[in-house]
Amino acid sequence: MTGQPVSGGGPWEEPHAGAAPLPGPAPGRPRVPRRPGRPDVFTFGETMVALRGSGPLKLGGTMRVSVAGAESNVAIGLARLGHDVRWAGAVGDDEAGQLVLRTLRAEGVEVSGAATDPDAPTGLLLFEPRLPEVTRVHYYRAGSAGSRLAADTVDRAFRAAPPRVLHLTGITPALSPAARAAALRALQLAREHGSLVCLDVNFRARLWTAGEAAAVLREWMPFVDVLIASDDELPLCLPEDGDEAEDGDGPEEGHGPEDGDGPDATAAASGAGPAGPTADSLASPDSLASPGSLASQARALLDLGVGEVVVKLGAAGATAFTCGGSLHQPAKSVRAVDAVGAGDAFVAGYLSALLDGEGPAGCLERAVTTGAFAVASPGDWEGAPTRAELGMLGAPPGTVVR
Repeated sequence: MTGQPVSGGGPWEEPHAGAAPLPGPAPGRPRVPRRPGRPDVFTFGETMVALRGSGPLKLGGTMRVSVAGAESNVAIGLARLGHDVRWAGAVGDDEAGQLVLRTLRAEGVEVSGAATDPDAPTGLLLFEPRLPEVTRVHYYRAGSAGSRLAADTVDRAFRAAPPRVLHLTGITPALSPAARAAALRALQLAREHGSLVCLDVNFRARLWTAGEAAAVLREWMPFVDVLIASDDELPLCLPEDGDEAEDGDGPEEGHGPEDGDGPDATAAASGAGPAGPTADSLASPDSLASPGSLASQARALLDLGVGEVVVKLGAAGATAFTCGGSLHQPAKSVRAVDAVGAGDAFVAGYLSALLDGEGPAGCLERAVTTGAFAVASPGDWEGAPTRAELGMLGAPPGTVVR
């Protein structure tokens, strides 16, 4: 644990059915360290040039050029909410790499720690919409500059301005042994400098198997203060004597696009209300007693020292688990336009509220709100709200803001 836990961490309290969720900070809940002069968040990973078509690629047509990457999506989301964010990654010495850096700078993200690799290109991904609810993503990232990110690049960028929060995803360690070593170095630096660590599992079966992911993520758990995962990703983080994930088990390749989340978005689609488990059902004694339940898995991770486990449940919202209990937040009901990037927007909202000193309720509320903005807008990060826009989601249909 690298962050500063709130004093008074007690044993897990098993809420009974019908019990009121915890309204405020829970015992043992991680707290962002107060470090005047430090940046709020440091993150790094591969950001690629993204080309978005309007239909099947084989038919040709026009494509819209942008950039995409899970960590940079979170960085942009946080910057729009007014936070001081630094991103370090590697891009090629090419026009595509300049577009990545220019876009992040334009969004208020500090990129002075990024590296330019003269011997490898910036990665590329193509988005191909095939059905209203189905998008195919084609990746051209083998041997890319981002996959060759070196530990010394991360070391220099981190030490130049040690952050209050280090944000990592499970995508970066899957890219290459070099990128994995860079992520491990960042975890060690976070512990050395007292930074809180947030990990979004973001499992991608195209990059590594569930068994390979589990072997790495389980070693990372002692460093993690806030763990964010979808419900099918939690087993990847559990101890081997728990709900172990073997090769081929866990999330399948259809889980979603590699960067950003796919149909598993943190907002209700097409105006449908939230569905799935409720706070009471998640916190019931029967649920807690079930080895495969979310609560049991979260409890096992909390016992390992993780301060907070946040589970994304798609259109059913999200649930946060701490040593003091659990709290469920329904999703926001919006008309779905593009689900890609919703998970990254959720993380940005959660970390933003955590940096503001909010309790679990405030963090979940902001997270599902920013996730809903992403679902209601095209692109990975383009729809991320500013702080002043957060309240717009509750405006009645037809509202004109003048």
